[in-house]
Amino acid sequence: MPAPPPRRTRPCAASTSLSVSSLQPPPPAAAPLPAVPAAAPPPSPGQPARPRRWWALLTRPPALAVLAILWLAVVGLAPTARLLAEAAGPAISALAQDASVWRAAGRSLTVAGGAMLLAVLIGSAQAGLLLLRDVPGRRLLIFLCILPLLVPPQIMALAFIQASGPSSPLLISLGLAPPLGTRNPFYGPGGMVLLLGIQNAPLVFLAIAALVRRLPGEVFSAARGLGAPPSRALRMAVWPLLRPGLLAGAGLAFISALGNFGIAALLGIPGRYPVLTVLIWQKLSATGSAALSQVAALSLLLAALTLPGMLAQALAARRSGWKAGKPFEPLAPTRLDRLLLLPLCLYLLAVLALPLASLLTAALVPAMGMALTLESLTTRHFAATVAPGAHTLAALGNSLMLSGGAALLLGLAALPVALALRHPAVRATAMAADLTYALPGACTAVSVILLVLGLPGGGLVYGTLGLILFAYLARFQTLALRPVAAAAARMDPALEDAARGMGAGLLLRLRAIHLPPMAPALAAGALLVMLLAVNEVTVSALLNGPGTQTLGVLVFNLQDGGQSPQAAAVSCLSLLLVAGLMALASLLGRRLPAGTLPWRP
Repeated sequence: MPAPPPRRTRPCAASTSLSVSSLQPPPPAAAPLPAVPAAAPPPSPGQPARPRRWWALLTRPPALAVLAILWLAVVGLAPTARLLAEAAGPAISALAQDASVWRAAGRSLTVAGGAMLLAVLIGSAQAGLLLLRDVPGRRLLIFLCILPLLVPPQIMALAFIQASGPSSPLLISLGLAPPLGTRNPFYGPGGMVLLLGIQNAPLVFLAIAALVRRLPGEVFSAARGLGAPPSRALRMAVWPLLRPGLLAGAGLAFISALGNFGIAALLGIPGRYPVLTVLIWQKLSATGSAALSQVAALSLLLAALTLPGMLAQALAARRSGWKAGKPFEPLAPTRLDRLLLLPLCLYLLAVLALPLASLLTAALVPAMGMALTLESLTTRHFAATVAPGAHTLAALGNSLMLSGGAALLLGLAALPVALALRHPAVRATAMAADLTYALPGACTAVSVILLVLGLPGGGLVYGTLGLILFAYLARFQTLALRPVAAAAARMDPALEDAARGMGAGLLLRLRAIHLPPMAPALAAGALLVMLLAVNEVTVSALLNGPGTQTLGVLVFNLQDGGQSPQAAAVSCLSLLLVAGLMALASLLGRRLPAGTLPWRP
């Protein structure tokens, strides 16, 4: 009779551990390694698995993607979804019966279309001269051509208003003022198209510059090898490759002009030519939260008008998928190129130096309509702006706190989000969250109001700095993420895999592996956010309440209230603040790749 099989026994954890360790040879002598958190041993057969602590989930690869999706959903997707839900109600049907709405929409399309054409004309001409030719003073001229984009729109509108008209202190001082009673030529659609075209021309320039950096120099060399002279080689071989940049810049200029509020309000309201952004502000200022459904419908209409610009950008992205080759070197300037520098310098003088001189002159005279002389020269407007208890100091503090807070939070969030972009779900969420930056600022402001008021106790946040801060996070998320995402794409993923293999957790990997090489890009993205948010007016004009006035809103309110010299003084201080932030960002620009900062293409 065969013997029964031996009975299996369940080994305890201690005996299993002992038997495994006894079979291992002693480790060889070696230099001590840095201590890293040891991975937990797998459970023995038959032993129940230990429950993992909640923070252990962060060491798994998908955890970073989950955190990034949650952040992008809260900051970007939730406001847009709330706007769509609110506008889907009966307000849409009421919108179709309001003739003033469609009149404002037609004016918005007219102004945005005209500004886009002017921006394309100016931006492409500047790009052809400064990006393809090595003209004298090229770097300085590129910086000056991009500078109008960084000037706040309400300050640009105020500068041109005070540089023209019968009450302009600068024209009166020069003896060139038109007769009293003459209408300011910038009031109305013509002035709006001109100023929006000037301010958005750098967008076209930068879109073309992005392609010039990837332009394969072999194409130009091949055209020259076939006997084409340099000018014809540029026209036949290079410019066709740059047309997607021209198309993308046109789409950006159209969307930016469509959503502009500062220029549209300061020039359109006196000219009795209100556009959609002004109509949204007027309705929300007049009736408050009672008109949210109607304002949401107007914002959705404004967003729908941006579709041609978005389609142009999408089409340009599909046509610019060629790979970079040998870098294109700008050609030596011809005699015609040197002659074209004269009209370029005159243009920059007209759009930069003349408005700045008019602002400074208006701030140094006692009142508008007076000439600037030694007897009339006064600094009381500057003294009033920095006096204790002045509205300017409070607005400056609010602007610095809001822009600095948004820059800090977005900079901290940009690092994990940029690293998680390798996951398809995060990329799709980021593309959807980009709508808050692509759509006009008025849409962002209205969507944030709707989202916050729909939460329990949300009415307590309405009109506070916290609401404006959340709107800035939604508005400038994409701007802070782009330079960090570009830096993350250049990092070797083997470093991440090696650190994870040694047991390093998520926070340790972020701090020790990714943060040091990506710190300049993080700082550059944060400074870009602060640079654009410190004088922002479109979002804050719709969200500000008592005690939450920002610099951009203060300039608009002072000019709207007839206090032009005080508005000019505040504008001069705002431009000094912008110049300081640009200088700080330029110090970091030397350690960043080309194109990270807009004025260092």
